[in-house]
Amino acid sequence: MTASSAPRVKVLFVCIGNSCRSQMAEALARHHAADVMEASSAGVSPLGRIVDPTHKVLHERGIRADGQFSKGVREAAPGAADIIVNMTGMPGRSLFRGANVLDWEISDPYGEDLLIYREVCDEIAERVQALAQTLRAKRAAPAAGAAVSRASENPL
Repeated sequence: MTASSAPRVKVLFVCIGNSCRSQMAEALARHHAADVMEASSAGVSPLGRIVDPTHKVLHERGIRADGQFSKGVREAAPGAADIIVNMTGMPGRSLFRGANVLDWEISDPYGEDLLIYREVCDEIAERVQALAQTLRAKRAAPAAGAAVSRASENPL
């Protein structure tokens, strides 16, 4: 299997209401990291909608959240995720026992002005890009190792 045909990592982004941070993360991951991530999102207490400022800051970046909707953690099937990115502010290990959890401390912009939403989106974008780079490096490492191994077996 080549690095480009390797399965994508299933990443579940979780926040409180699944209307701001986790929705931003899902949309950003789908846009910038679809090669390595199969992104989804959920909330521990879903609001039931994605708030307008979330759509606005994503739109400003040329990113759409088409097909995304606010949902609860159970509906998102956390057991199927390879990685859960927890942005709830609660310890992820206690929320998702036995799961591979990354705790991201990111302020909740809900109810704040658009400037705060932009700042939060910028921070999430940086973290999503860093996670994508890590996943790409892990994907490339076995392929590079296999190429070195083949080369050493067939010296010229």
